[in-house]
Amino acid sequence: MPRGAHYPPAVRWLVDGMNVIGTRPDAWWKDRDAAMLRLVDMLERWAANDGEDVTVVFERPPRPPIRSTVITVAHAPRPRADAADDEIIRLLRADADPTAVRVVTSDRWLADRAWAAGASVEGADAFRARIEQQ
Repeated sequence: MPRGAHYPPAVRWLVDGMNVIGTRPDAWWKDRDAAMLRLVDMLERWAANDGEDVTVVFERPPRPPIRSTVITVAHAPRPRADAADDEIIRLLRADADPTAVRVVTSDRWLADRAWAAGASVEGADAFRARIEQQ
């Protein structure tokens, strides 16, 4: 790569936010919004350092809303069980090249749907270890 040249990342990440948060029993359930903010902060640092294209999807909008200029923070249109999974699949199916997308989840049902749509899948625990190295 020529010096100073920037090429788009080879993989676009769709992250099941609560799945990644849930990989550590750090009492995140006591304040889900704070846990979402911590995850977004970690993802921003990782994406900025490594030039990654990241979308994190939550089942409901964080309160207060989380804004980022580094990653995309998304949520399901209506909060309910598995709503983030459905939103991830909707985003994946709307993507022009789903084979360039890696879905992060530990949910086998979501992983199977992502593979069927052409994406690759990385487990939430392995992904959490990846982004914690920043």
